[in-house]
Amino acid sequence: MIRRHLLTGVVIALLATRAEAELFAIRNAVVHTGGRAGTLTGATVVVRNGRIEAVGTDVLIPEGVTPIEAHGRPLTPGIIVAHSHLGLKEIDGVEETNDVASEQKRYSAGLDVADALNPRSALLPVNRIDGVTRAMSAPDAKKGGSLIAGQGAIISLAGSLAEGGNWIVKPRAAMFAALGEQGREIAGSRPAAFAAMREALEEARSGGLRLGDGLNGDAQLSPLDVEALKRVLNREMPMVLQVERASDILAALKLADDYGLQLIVSGGAEAHRVAAELASRSVPVLIDPSRNLPAHFETLHVRPDAPAVLAKAGVKFAFIDSDDKGSHNARNLRQLAGIAVANGMRHDDALAAITLKPAEILGLSNVLGSIEPGKIADLVLWDRDPLEVTSAPDRVWIEGREMPMVSRQTLLRDRYLKRLKAPPAK
Repeated sequence: MIRRHLLTGVVIALLATRAEAELFAIRNAVVHTGGRAGTLTGATVVVRNGRIEAVGTDVLIPEGVTPIEAHGRPLTPGIIVAHSHLGLKEIDGVEETNDVASEQKRYSAGLDVADALNPRSALLPVNRIDGVTRAMSAPDAKKGGSLIAGQGAIISLAGSLAEGGNWIVKPRAAMFAALGEQGREIAGSRPAAFAAMREALEEARSGGLRLGDGLNGDAQLSPLDVEALKRVLNREMPMVLQVERASDILAALKLADDYGLQLIVSGGAEAHRVAAELASRSVPVLIDPSRNLPAHFETLHVRPDAPAVLAKAGVKFAFIDSDDKGSHNARNLRQLAGIAVANGMRHDDALAAITLKPAEILGLSNVLGSIEPGKIADLVLWDRDPLEVTSAPDRVWIEGREMPMVSRQTLLRDRYLKRLKAPPAK
C-alpha cells in the first residue's frame, strides 16, 4: 500500500513536470531575438508545447503560470554548431571510440553518420550545459581514406533525453569532402584531388556507369555512393568542402559552377581574399575567428578581422572551432564570437553567427536560430553577456524542455568537493 502511494506520487510529480514543460514563461529578460525585433529589454517569452508562443515587452503571462524570473539576464537562442564530430568521437587517443573517418575506400559518399551516432556520448552534456543545443555531426576525410567523406546529420544535444528518442533532427543533411592541403594529402596532389572529385561527380551524373578506367584504376562508386551524389547534383543536399587557400576556394567555386552544386566552404582561412566572388554566388563560409596566425602554407594570409571583412562584403558565414571541429569544446563557439567582436564585428552579428546564421546555412531557420513566435523553443538563460569568457548559462531548454545542468565533469567536481569538505577522520 505504501509503495502504491509512493508510485502514485511519482506519477503525479512527473505529470506536473510535464505540464510545466508544456507551458511556461520567462519574464524580465534581455531577449536577443535574432529576428526583426532585435534585442528587447525587460521582455517576456511564453513557450507552449515546445514552441515559442509570444515574445515582447508587453506580453501577458498566461493565467495560472508562475513565470521564471530572469532578473534582467540575457536570453538567447541555443547555440548551433555548423560542423562538428559530436556523437562520433569520444577520446582522441582511443581509436575504437573514433568513428569520424573511413579508411577503406577512395569514395565514401554513401557513408551515413546517422548509423553510428551515439545519443549517450559524454560530450553531449558537456557542451549542452554551456548553451549548445544543435549540431551538424560530420564525417571527415583522412589520409589513406576517402576524398569524399560521406553524409553528415544534424542532431539535438538533448541526445538520449530527447522527447521520444528523436534526437537526429535531419539525417543525410550535407555531403562532406576535402580539397586543398587535406585533399592533396589524400589524392597525392591538388590536381589529382580535383580530378578525382570530378571523376566521382561525372560517374554519379551518368547513373553509375564507368567512364573508362579512371585516374587511379576504376572509380567504382557503389550504388549508395551514386544515390548520395545524385542528391548533391540535384541540389537536394549541399556539398561542404574543406578548403582554406584563396586559389583553392576559387577552384571550388568553379567546380560548383560546373556541376550546379550547392556549395558551403568550411575552413576558409583566406575566404576574405575572395569575398566578392563568394558573395556574388551566395556561397556561405564556416570560419574560425580565433585563427590569426598561419599554421600552414594554405593559411598564410589569415587575419583576425576576416569575419568583419566577410560581413562587409555580404558573405553569409557561421563560426566553427577548427580545432578538431569542436568535438570536445563546441561550447567555445561563444568565446570565438567574442573574439570576432574584439576584431570589429557587431555584438549582435557575432551572436547571430552561432545561432541564426548556422540555422540558415543548414536549412533550419524556419524553425530554429531565433526567438520568434512559432519557432522551436531552444533557449539559453545566461548569468551575463554570453560572449564573455567568464559567463555561463543558468538554464537551458531544448524544444521547450529544461535540460539538467549536469555532465560527467560536474559529477566528478561535486564528488571530490564533497570529499574535501568532509570532516577529517579521527
